[in-house]
Amino acid sequence: MVQINMASKEITVKVVYYGPALSGKTTNLVMLHQLMDPSRRGKMVTLDTKDDRTLYFDFLPVEFEAAGGFAIKVKLFTVPGQVMHKSTRKVVLAGADAVAFIADSQVSSASANAYSWRDMEANLKANGFDFDRIPKVVQFNKRDLPDIKPLQDIRTAWKETPTFPAVATRGEGVLETFRALMRELYRSLDEKHAFATKFGLSEDDFLKGVMRNFPARSPGA
Repeated sequence: MVQINMASKEITVKVVYYGPALSGKTTNLVMLHQLMDPSRRGKMVTLDTKDDRTLYFDFLPVEFEAAGGFAIKVKLFTVPGQVMHKSTRKVVLAGADAVAFIADSQVSSASANAYSWRDMEANLKANGFDFDRIPKVVQFNKRDLPDIKPLQDIRTAWKETPTFPAVATRGEGVLETFRALMRELYRSLDEKHAFATKFGLSEDDFLKGVMRNFPARSPGA
């Protein structure tokens, strides 16, 4: 849930990267951290990791100054993908303002992707969210591996949701996914809280402010 502090002129939003185990959620945050301007880069925090799998969450802050002197703070979280950590995922998802679903492109991962999507929907609803209205994008990661689902099939199946191919280990598609999520987030915030009217913050200004943290961003980001 967005936090707006008029006294300190701070607006804080929470974004969660969701998906099955080993789909690349943490890799996305690691790459975002590496691509950030070192002078703006916050500390990435990883709690209780084991065997390259997140057991609680990763956290990465992104901040920028907006029109009217407001500081915008975007808090990025991941969740553990393993089935046994459902309760943790529900806790981390609480208060989210937007969600990026990171799927594994391999055909063999289709059932894991489907289970994780249903799990995300159930946890969002359990936290009181309208699943159809919360801002979300989908990234199909690991496009460099063999036996992957064709992009055309993906786009046909997910035509209602912004969807992006990625090879997160190389940084490909990471910023494109993030920027699209920030766009969806802004539109939701503006609809609910009249950001443009109340804070003089347009969609273009919001996106430029966020992406200013990433001077080495890839084309199209």
